[in-house]
Amino acid sequence: MLYIVATPIGNLKDITLRAIEVLKTCDFVIAENPGYSRRLLQHIDNLSSPVVPESISENEKIPASAGMTEEGPETTGEKMATKKEVVQFAEHNEQQVVKELARRLAKEDGCLITDAGTPGISDPGFRLVRECVKENVQVVPIPGANAAVAALSASGLPTDRFLFLGFLQKTAAKTIEALKAAEQAEATAIFYESPERILKTIGYIANAFPMSQVVLARELTKVHEEFIRGSAGEVLEKLKERPSVKGEFTVLVSFK
Repeated sequence: MLYIVATPIGNLKDITLRAIEVLKTCDFVIAENPGYSRRLLQHIDNLSSPVVPESISENEKIPASAGMTEEGPETTGEKMATKKEVVQFAEHNEQQVVKELARRLAKEDGCLITDAGTPGISDPGFRLVRECVKENVQVVPIPGANAAVAALSASGLPTDRFLFLGFLQKTAAKTIEALKAAEQAEATAIFYESPERILKTIGYIANAFPMSQVVLARELTKVHEEFIRGSAGEVLEKLKERPSVKGEFTVLVSFK
């Protein structure tokens, strides 16, 4: 079985109880960056989380002592996330290991995680999922943080229809082409952009879609979380006033 486990996008407190449970009980972990992921697993082992039911009926109450012992919160005993084998699955080795991993997942339980957020969103994780589906391996999503949806929810832009574009291609023509698809669909466009390219990209948008509304979200869930809002031209001017910007941006563009 393959678990698709969402991890925090910045604030480690955003890890879910269900994610903690499967990461502690699975047979092995699959990660883009094993070194970074081991730090996350260490954080999970340092947590003491109460045990709660998977679901609660409307009239059901959780006892005050749920998940507690006389000594404090219940733990999972010897089940330690940091003791799990971590197998790398990244762009440079996906073709070599994807079939082997799918065969292994037919017999064992593995958790796919990414450096931040939900696996398979703008990373090679979908290829492992596709191979598992092909081999009739059960795939189970463990929902959690996602930068695109988090940014959209707090953007103030229309949320009834949106188009996620991942990382756009670098040329002005390709950027405009992708955004025109969102405009024609009457959808809010969402994509990721690096700090090195953000000024140029917003310039493309200001030239091609001067009436559009833009929201930039950066450092989401972290201490320096920030939203920059305005027309494309206004956001461009705000960026120009800054000597430098850090952190990956989630960019949202509305055409209505």
